[in-house]
Amino acid sequence: MSMTQTPGDREATVEQLEQEGDIAADFIEGLLDIADVDGDLALDVHNGRAYVSVEADDPSALHILSDPETVQAVQELTRLAVQNQTGRFSRLILDIGGSRDARQHELARLVDRAVARLDEGASQASLPAMSSYERKLVHDIVAERGLVSESYGEGADRHTVIRRG
Repeated sequence: MSMTQTPGDREATVEQLEQEGDIAADFIEGLLDIADVDGDLALDVHNGRAYVSVEADDPSALHILSDPETVQAVQELTRLAVQNQTGRFSRLILDIGGSRDARQHELARLVDRAVARLDEGASQASLPAMSSYERKLVHDIVAERGLVSESYGEGADRHTVIRRG
């Protein structure tokens, strides 16, 4: 089941986002306990989203959980747990063991390869389908490089196309 915000939905307040972060942290702590994984949680709120990061003194402790597909799955479960308690759609972002930074660097490399295709004469370059958060990161990277990007497709097939302005 996929829920989306409608134009009439109001942006969450900082207090509501902090509440989301607290609920998410409790949920993730429970998951870490079940998995017998030691981790420290950090909460932040910016750009209209709650951010929860899981770090550990021993990075290998989070190795399995920091796989991008695992992070995405845990993030979706966490969003559902938050939504279940608040009754509001959650756009919470989860980072486990620096997984988001690693993914951002990977996305920058994808954009660089797409720019190389444009430099070789292509009129546009398509990237693989990705989550809305990843597409937002791609749009930001593309804009930093002075190019234009748009998202096309629906659902799991939604992807970004890059072209010169």
